[in-house]
Amino acid sequence: MKTNSRFTSLSRAFVSGLLLASAWPSSADQLPNPTVTASARPFNASFTAVNLFDTGTAEYATASQGVVSVPFTTDPNNGTWVEFDFGNTVTFMTVQEPHEQITITAMSDVDVTSGPPVYPADTLPWETVRDHVRAQRGVGSYEAFEYLLESPHVRVDDAVAAYAAPSFAPGRPVLAAALELSGRIHADFAYVPKATTIATPVSDVLAGRRGVCQDFAHLALACLRAQGVPARYVSGYLETAPAPGRPRTVGADASHAWVAVFCGPAGWIDLDPTNAPASGAAYVTLAWGRDYADVAPVKGVILGGGEHTVSVAVDVQS
Repeated sequence: MKTNSRFTSLSRAFVSGLLLASAWPSSADQLPNPTVTASARPFNASFTAVNLFDTGTAEYATASQGVVSVPFTTDPNNGTWVEFDFGNTVTFMTVQEPHEQITITAMSDVDVTSGPPVYPADTLPWETVRDHVRAQRGVGSYEAFEYLLESPHVRVDDAVAAYAAPSFAPGRPVLAAALELSGRIHADFAYVPKATTIATPVSDVLAGRRGVCQDFAHLALACLRAQGVPARYVSGYLETAPAPGRPRTVGADASHAWVAVFCGPAGWIDLDPTNAPASGAAYVTLAWGRDYADVAPVKGVILGGGEHTVSVAVDVQS
């Protein structure tokens, strides 16, 4: 199945608790320009890194995703430059004058398909994938090696390894093992917004058996890496459907997180432990890395201005 997804992301940062309300249009074709209310304590300067399909390159294209167009704007913007990180295109922007608000808008058309079928039973045993990556043998093993290691948000301990172990019977195909692990996380853990923060360690998520998508992605990564199987964090968007009888709300979609597991010659396969074991054409990939810290859609440093708030709206349409 092939769909054309248009997604719009609008991020706004405000100082001193200022939060502006805007009326969203009935279509993602055009976003309103937010109205700025003067603040007594503006930012003195800001530095921002953006992972939002910010250039016209195909670095973020995948076997199941192609790019049609990627309009991207920032306001204000005194200068930008582009770098590459984990294969992602990252735009850096600076504002070196007093300002009360930063607005980042990305509107992109992306062709998304379900991708070619990969049958779990046809993938290599997980021990073979582990050993090939450690020995740097086989296509993709060199690039996959860095996703074997612990990272700031993905720590491996005995409890994580014990939770993962039942899915990794000797000789089991790597994708079959990863699918079962993803399904177990989906069944064993409750989705509870605000139960955790980005700083909540994997060990606390495992003990509490609750969290949100980034927690379940980090847990899955820790479990896979504990077995020596490379896995990476994927940041993107998921098209959502309104509740029965309710109209679709523009701007109500949200960023999402899932994982991709390295399956040797079969390549990287996406799995979503939050919703179901596998992903599909409703998923739009923005970037991937070792964990959330590598691929946050927008992050940066603000000088001056006191407290600030961030407002984010996402719309995905097929």
